[in-house]
Amino acid sequence: MTKAKLNDELTSSKVIPELMEVKSKGKNINDAQSSQQNGSSILNQSNAQDEALDGFSGFGFSEELINTLSKKGYKDPTPIQKAAIPELMLGRDLLGQAQTGTGKTAAFALPLLERINDKERHPQVLVLTPTRELAMQVAESFKAYSEGHPNINILAVYGGSDFRSQLYSLKKGVEIIVGTPGRVMDHIRQGTLTQSALQCLVLDEADEMLRMGFIDDIEWILEQLPNERQMVFFSATMPTEIRRLSKRFLKDPAEITIKSKKKEAQLIKQHYITIQNSYKLEALKRVLELCFGDGVIIFARTKAITIKLAESLEAARHNVAVLNGDVPQNLRERTVERLRQGGIDILVATDVAARGLDVERIGLVINYDMPFDSEAYVHRIGRTGRAGRSGEAILFISPRERSYLSNLERAVGQPIEKMEIPTNELINKHRIEKIKKDLLATVSSETTDSTESKMLKEVIKQVEEELELTPHEIALAAINLSIGENSLLIDNDESWINQAERYRKGSDRRDSRGRSRREHGTTDKDKERFRVEVGHRDRVKPGNIVGAIANESGLNGRMIGRIQIFDNYSLIDLPKGMPPNIYKNLKRVKVMNKELNINRHS
Repeated sequence: MTKAKLNDELTSSKVIPELMEVKSKGKNINDAQSSQQNGSSILNQSNAQDEALDGFSGFGFSEELINTLSKKGYKDPTPIQKAAIPELMLGRDLLGQAQTGTGKTAAFALPLLERINDKERHPQVLVLTPTRELAMQVAESFKAYSEGHPNINILAVYGGSDFRSQLYSLKKGVEIIVGTPGRVMDHIRQGTLTQSALQCLVLDEADEMLRMGFIDDIEWILEQLPNERQMVFFSATMPTEIRRLSKRFLKDPAEITIKSKKKEAQLIKQHYITIQNSYKLEALKRVLELCFGDGVIIFARTKAITIKLAESLEAARHNVAVLNGDVPQNLRERTVERLRQGGIDILVATDVAARGLDVERIGLVINYDMPFDSEAYVHRIGRTGRAGRSGEAILFISPRERSYLSNLERAVGQPIEKMEIPTNELINKHRIEKIKKDLLATVSSETTDSTESKMLKEVIKQVEEELELTPHEIALAAINLSIGENSLLIDNDESWINQAERYRKGSDRRDSRGRSRREHGTTDKDKERFRVEVGHRDRVKPGNIVGAIANESGLNGRMIGRIQIFDNYSLIDLPKGMPPNIYKNLKRVKVMNKELNINRHS
């Protein structure tokens, strides 16, 4: 499929389920008065407390909210919800450390909804998220929880969407705003988002904000808030910069930490395949033959690779779509909804485009390109294993990337097992087993239309008499008809699989002798310097440049090196070997309404 055809087609929480250990300073959270006086809280995980907080009825929620949660199948609060909701209901500041998928969105959304005054049509809650996709997801969660509060209005504001429609909604009146830092700053500067009546600000995924270079923007937004307000920080990790920010802006906060306790509760099976880049696409097609889940997300490093993969997989008769920075926002929303409803089986995406993606039917995540760091890997595989379901993650790595495995294993707290590339024999065996399974399921199922069944039996009888065929021959013909033009069994060249295995073993031997250790390191020699045509006169900050490049190129923020800002221009270090299409796209990226016009610096 051509790029044009693919574009035409486009236009038509749990990371790893865990047993949790919740820690916090101060008194028991059920003792609200004591908690308020002492400034901290502890979640006592005794049986008595579990009984007291059975379900969501123990938090003092309104009947409307309890009914909404019951309709949506919410039964027992997660550990982060048990710890955070009582504190937030008291109006306290909170610093929470919890991974994606632990239920933190509901932990802050539910108590904040209860405290909204729906008679005052002005912003009362502001939630900041690092990406557009996460802003949309959090806003949708608020809307879902507010079904029993029809007068509460929620608005998501982010770049790439129509500014005028956001202005209209803000003028009409909204109580809850969820947005990305850049667009929120635009509205504050233009006076279209009045912050004087804000009662609470939530900083969601604070460490990701830091990683993407938004920390200066966050500080500026926080400085604009009223003195009397509630502030909530959630972060998967707690780097020094986030600690510093919390000490500056949070007042006597409750501190809550959710930590992994037992590996046996982890439901994501993780494997890796060592493969040379030239064979990755063929290996991917073979993996999809054997490991196809209910829904699949394939993560690629660049937009160009997502297009190439989608074209190849569609040619192989897979139902596939693309999600990257070039896809307009309205089409992103439609694509995600089609994936959720089963209209798409495979989504090929970049990290930034898929950030915050929450679709329960995802059974398999494939890391086609090695993630830049362990946090990115955790977020990627967190797209599967949702809502207590099992999931599988497969990582493609080159022999030179093998040394990074230990870092990823430490991040997820479990080993990543080796997986062999599926052979012709294995694929053929799988296809035969699938036909047998489908035949058994069809024979076992009851036919609902007896008239149609009688007609089909009559057709079989006529064919049997006219062509003098046995039932066995007719059944074989029917199976061939269902298979179609392609052969059931494959006999493709698989010599490259053995070659890849020999190459991998040779790389292992070089590592054991210490000859290629330096190949695995990332140093300044791995970067080259570029000039961008924005500087101090444009009021640009490092976070503006990092955020723009990370969002548009798919580059991880940590891959962006030193930035020097001068009066009329800036210098920035980026990874060597940047693909031409990324380089071309970056020329059109705008920072502070001015194109970067990036060029290599001599």
